[in-house]
Amino acid sequence: MQTKTKKICTEGLKWILLLVLTFLFLMPVVWVICSSFKSVGELFSWPPSLLGKNPSLDNYTKAMAEGRFGIYFFNTVFVSLVATFLTIVVNVMSGYAFAKYHFKGDKILFGIVLATLMVPLEVIMIPIFKVIVATHLYNNLWGLIIPAVASPTAVFLVRQYYVGIPDAYMEAARIDGASEFNILLKIMLPMAKPVISVLCIFSFMWRWNDYLWPKLVINGKERYTIQLALANYSGEYSVDWNSLLAMSVISMIPVIIVFVTLQKYIIGGMTAGGVKE
Repeated sequence: MQTKTKKICTEGLKWILLLVLTFLFLMPVVWVICSSFKSVGELFSWPPSLLGKNPSLDNYTKAMAEGRFGIYFFNTVFVSLVATFLTIVVNVMSGYAFAKYHFKGDKILFGIVLATLMVPLEVIMIPIFKVIVATHLYNNLWGLIIPAVASPTAVFLVRQYYVGIPDAYMEAARIDGASEFNILLKIMLPMAKPVISVLCIFSFMWRWNDYLWPKLVINGKERYTIQLALANYSGEYSVDWNSLLAMSVISMIPVIIVFVTLQKYIIGGMTAGGVKE
């Protein structure tokens, strides 16, 4: 009886601790969302209130109309979706080739790919920027997409995932007369949904939240991404906090949707890196 009571108390304390931590982590987000519906006076009123007396959508309409947030939102969606798609195409094929096709020097080549993980972005930023300028991609959304398509981390994850899949599937397909491209497209690609979902989440979130590289490459305001717009959405002497909060809330929605949709694959995709050869 005592053991059962002790177990119930332990589980209760765990749930209380989890609820407290959840509250601490979510409270800033909830406060930002609620504050985005407040007027200027209510935003800085004391004592503060969660929603205010007269919540409205005026901040959102103002951000869309006067702040041209719709343009920035479209630019970010375009960059994030196209970059994520190209990242999946390039890195899935590369990782698949390293896992299932053996050629002279493949281990050395894969080692070189992994070695690039130790090179900080700041070291290669200037050479990449010079290439962007030389190829006339400066102040162009494609200058944000192309440089980050090839990812050594993505190649490693995909390669390790495919290492754990038996070659018997490929051999059976070859006996049936399937081409190498059809084997990848119709057999091996559907089996890699977990790791592809992980790549989708990481790639989309990286491009959506990136600030440093767009700051270097984009010069015209009509091509700003959301992060650039948020950083520059301030006057010389004041900041429109209401519109800034509304824009911040809108910018969180796509990331939350992508994560909630694909989060069930995260554990399976990430643990694929621990497969032994």
